[in-house]
Amino acid sequence: MTERKYEFSWNTTVGADIDIARPDLGPNTHIEVYRLFQFALRDILEQRYGTDMADELLREAGALAGKQFFRHYCDGIQDLNALVKRVAEEFRRLGIGIFRVEKSDAVNLDFTFTVCEDLDCSGMPDTSDVVCVYDEGFLRGILEEFTGAGFNVREVDCWCTGDRTCRFEAKALSGSK
Repeated sequence: MTERKYEFSWNTTVGADIDIARPDLGPNTHIEVYRLFQFALRDILEQRYGTDMADELLREAGALAGKQFFRHYCDGIQDLNALVKRVAEEFRRLGIGIFRVEKSDAVNLDFTFTVCEDLDCSGMPDTSDVVCVYDEGFLRGILEEFTGAGFNVREVDCWCTGDRTCRFEAKALSGSK
């Protein structure tokens, strides 16, 4: 493997000292800035590698982010109800969306989550396609860190398919429970 120039680190990127870095502007920005970055990157990835690979790369990035989110905001939580409560609180506080659990089968590790007012897509035009592949990875990363099992997470309803909430089905990979 070649030397990496930008290996992810919470402390040097996400957790940088915002008070020093942005003393006047602080930690907040507009949703337009987030979407400018995400969808410009997605467009370039799709042009260069195709739609399927762009989706997979965004899912992988989301999974890395979800694992880091868990380690930073949920570390030490061992109870599913406590995890759900914390994720809901942090999603709302950080402006990611309004997180809820629609279905929970903790024995079989089979869940359905919704995210209303989703950062990635709420308010966008209907395209007949789900677009929240980064969120699929993000939720996968949280679940994998919490359970130690592998997961498949797919969005089944999206603002961009005419629904007004994003719905994700999460299932443990066979043999990983």
